Amino acid sequence: MDFFFRPEGVAIIGASNDPFRVGYNIVKNALGGYTGRIYPVNPKYDTIQGVQCFSDIESIPNDFDLAIYFIPARFLPDTIRACARKNVKGIIIESAGFAEVGSEGRKLQEESIALAHENGIRLWGPNCMGLIDGHTRHVFSFLGEQRLWELLHPGNVSLIVQSGMLSAGFLMMILDRGGIGVAKMCSIGNKCDINEGDLLQYLIDDPLTDVIGLYIESIVDAPEFVKLCKSTRKPIVILKGGQSPAGTKAAASHTASMAGNYTITSHAFRQAGIIEVFDVNELMDFLRGFSKTRSYKNTKGTAIVSFSGAGGIITSDLLYKQDIPVAEPAPETFASLQEVFPQWMPPSHPVDIWPAIEKNGFEKVYTHIINTLMHDENVDSLIIHMLANRMSTLYLKDLARLKDLLGKPVIVWLTGTGEGLVSFRKDLEDMDIPVFEEMNRGVCFLSAARRHFNRRT
Repeated sequence: MDFFFRPEGVAIIGASNDPFRVGYNIVKNALGGYTGRIYPVNPKYDTIQGVQCFSDIESIPNDFDLAIYFIPARFLPDTIRACARKNVKGIIIESAGFAEVGSEGRKLQEESIALAHENGIRLWGPNCMGLIDGHTRHVFSFLGEQRLWELLHPGNVSLIVQSGMLSAGFLMMILDRGGIGVAKMCSIGNKCDINEGDLLQYLIDDPLTDVIGLYIESIVDAPEFVKLCKSTRKPIVILKGGQSPAGTKAAASHTASMAGNYTITSHAFRQAGIIEVFDVNELMDFLRGFSKTRSYKNTKGTAIVSFSGAGGIITSDLLYKQDIPVAEPAPETFASLQEVFPQWMPPSHPVDIWPAIEKNGFEKVYTHIINTLMHDENVDSLIIHMLANRMSTLYLKDLARLKDLLGKPVIVWLTGTGEGLVSFRKDLEDMDIPVFEEMNRGVCFLSAARRHFNRRT
């Protein structure tokens, strides 16, 4: 699969000099990060964006590994034949008009697959966005977002998405929200050849990928897919489309997918240790959480630090609903907490710290209480409520070291407004502490992390 991600030479079939055409974006994106040879192909131009343009594939003087295809579907068989003569290894088909449009499109797709196999060429797509590599900054995609290069940062999260526009929108949501660095983003569309199993194996073996997320509407080889998921310690988070009869029907017209029996699929996911989520924002939150949580020795309970008594009560109720025990701190922990509390208020758990803050201020109280709870043997994880507009993150820098050293995940529920909220959240997530804007979502992630690390130890 490396010839898709690190090709020796890329031809762009349907390249354009017109900024309002998709072929323009594909060339611009390739030039933005890829340092190898690029061969735009379009008989209308001599050059495109400063690069020599070729009238057809045959006129390209060198062999090359990868072709990106964005011309009408009917020309694909001839393109495959021409690519075979240039020893092409893979074609990313970003055009639509194949099996998703009916019998004629399906016939064209099947003819193309047979031709590709006959010539040793792998097909990616069709009807897809292509791929993005956050580390090499290879963007082989039609994505036309101007802020892409500003926001794209390398990281340890990879995604496989069975939709072109959803993967484009989802990627920009991730990048704009921040807190997640991208290893690889793969949009596979109709997956006529390259499918989720091929890419899952590649990402399991990829040393730069620690967490894998998927949006899929169907699974080509379910037994093999489940086997792969069971084989890895990497968290695999899935949003499954086509759970209902209406969703199944929509999936067939979207990417020509047979979505299958969702009840059976969901049971198989649980048996394989897959974390299933149910909307795009939940997928994003869980990927962010797992990207910053490397271990979880969940044998005890979760400690709660809140700036309000009600916040502690609500969080305790949410933990109960997820079958997560609330920690019972040791007596010596309470004795240590009393050092920052006023004499008239003995500390309890959940720890309502506001009276202590009024006496000693945010820095002293948060530093002392967090360190005390993290070193309590009855605590295996920590939920902290924070006020973005009233605090500083400077005194929390040791928290990331402690959570990884002790194998105790920390999640933050953050409240605040405006730029203060955005910058505070960024500071925490740069320290590898996941931030949730809904308490329930944070607790649900903690439950998923417990299940995952229980299975993987």
